[in-house]
Amino acid sequence: MNLQALFLQQQAAGGQYQFFIMMGLLIVVFYFFMIRPQQKRQKQLRQYREALKKGDKVITTGGIYGKVSEVKETYINVEISNGVVIKIDKSAIIMDMSDAQPKR
Repeated sequence: MNLQALFLQQQAAGGQYQFFIMMGLLIVVFYFFMIRPQQKRQKQLRQYREALKKGDKVITTGGIYGKVSEVKETYINVEISNGVVIKIDKSAIIMDMSDAQPKR
């Protein structure tokens, strides 16, 4: 009886290691397929916003297309029509208009 109980205890301990290995693999998969790509996109967007200059064509998060007329530290002025300039926070800029155009 004691030998059988000892054998069953050893199998249960091995099952715990398998559980931790599977959980570790699951975390690694989530990191490489979900977290890391999102961080790369955020970094690219942050670099794009920092590199904005006068004359760049942009799109805001609200869907407004315009051309940058002035760049300040935390906001930019965007000309959306002749003589119509709006003040927008830099975080509201999502992409360059050339990225929104379908490629042919």
